Amino acid sequence: MLEPMADPPKRHATYEDLLAVPDHRVAEIIDGVLETQPRPAIPHANAATTLGEALGPPFRRGRGGPGGWILLFEPELHLRADILVPDLAGWRRERMPELPQGAYFELAPDWVGEVLSPSTLAQDRVRKLPIYARERVAHVWFIDPIARTLEVLRLDGETYRVMSTHAHDDVVRAEPFAAIELALAVLWER
Repeated sequence: MLEPMADPPKRHATYEDLLAVPDHRVAEIIDGVLETQPRPAIPHANAATTLGEALGPPFRRGRGGPGGWILLFEPELHLRADILVPDLAGWRRERMPELPQGAYFELAPDWVGEVLSPSTLAQDRVRKLPIYARERVAHVWFIDPIARTLEVLRLDGETYRVMSTHAHDDVVRAEPFAAIELALAVLWER
């Protein structure tokens, strides 16, 4: 009697695999698996861009707010064996006084903003969130331009606690950027 053959062990994706992905796709390595998706759709891109524009002057430049942050769109994060590309990320200047040289960051951010889309929702919530917790990312925001919601999470020990949820045209003060009011309606404008 023949025994069934075992599946061959899966090869972990490498940085070279990631670099081979066409530029019109976003590539990440999560738990050793190369994941790719198309560039964001218009509502997604609009929400990310508008949020970055709202946070940049007061937190990056100190105009109308406290300053003290480095905020970036789609930075490539090398967090141990995982390579993640959040939609937005921020580092407090006391942890990263200057931008490093090179193509990616090895220092985990203090804040991540993930704009959810139907194709990435499970990946952002289920697969990437535990990596952010492992790397001690203090704050995560989930922005959903279709449902028009903002969910604010804070690291509480080993996992995240939902600090607040907001929707539609709420005007919010959300940590770690509670020094300013953020009108959510601008994130959903067409």
